[in-house]
Amino acid sequence: MTTPRTIGGKVVLIFYGFFGCAGAILFFNLFLERIITFLAYILRAIHIRDMKRKGLISETKNNKGRRPSQTSDDDQLDAWKPSVYWVMLILLLGASIVALCASAVYQPVEEWTYFEAIYFCFVTFATIGFGDYVVSQRESYANVDLYRFANFIFIVIGCCCIYSLFNVTSIVIKQVLNWMLRKLNCRCRVQRPNPGRRNAITPGHLTKGGKAPTVTVTDVDGDSDSEYRRNSGEMISMKDFLQANKISLAMMQKELYETAQRGHSHKREGGLQGGVGPMAILNRKLGQEDHFDSGV
Repeated sequence: MTTPRTIGGKVVLIFYGFFGCAGAILFFNLFLERIITFLAYILRAIHIRDMKRKGLISETKNNKGRRPSQTSDDDQLDAWKPSVYWVMLILLLGASIVALCASAVYQPVEEWTYFEAIYFCFVTFATIGFGDYVVSQRESYANVDLYRFANFIFIVIGCCCIYSLFNVTSIVIKQVLNWMLRKLNCRCRVQRPNPGRRNAITPGHLTKGGKAPTVTVTDVDGDSDSEYRRNSGEMISMKDFLQANKISLAMMQKELYETAQRGHSHKREGGLQGGVGPMAILNRKLGQEDHFDSGV
């Protein structure tokens, strides 16, 4: 195993590793975007074929070469995105195939067991790199150049597949965490028993001194004794309360509307947000249906 021994070599490694790791992350992100785009194209073609088979999309065209319902069909297809679970399954199968093929090569050449070869593939492809199993450490190999080239290809493809699989799996983990948070939030909400509807709004200065008397409120339109009641400190009618708090009620209504809009936005995004890097790529390319809401 080649490692730097001098101070100059270690300094060079720091700078080279900094830009090299940044370039590797860029390469992995580009691979992630390309493979997700490719899988989305394939799954979209399968989805369109399935919809045509079920008769949901018309295949007949008019004289202008356009389908009668082309606008609605195009809008429906543009809004459709492949499920993150299908993409995760395909990436899992791809990474497994690469690992199995690489293990079939490593087992006879390195004289490992097949499980040791599988273990080496996972540790290497996931960039964990314990170093307990390392290839190309023997003194001589048959066809060493071909073996090292195949090793390079296996590691690059395996790392790309595992990196993409990890990022897609993080979406599923995010959905599980959001589902757990929603369940915990529902459990923390305690419904207090309703003692009964009160028909009076008591002024604040009466609640400090003691228990406020319960007085029946007058009709909203009947304001003949509202001034008397307000001056006597007994109660304030609903009509006077609303007139005195028009600005506060308008602000409250605006805040409630904005809160509802933010709630809908968080529900669409899935709770935990990911707008930078691979999470942004996955959020843009994949449909993240939260099936945990339906008990799956």
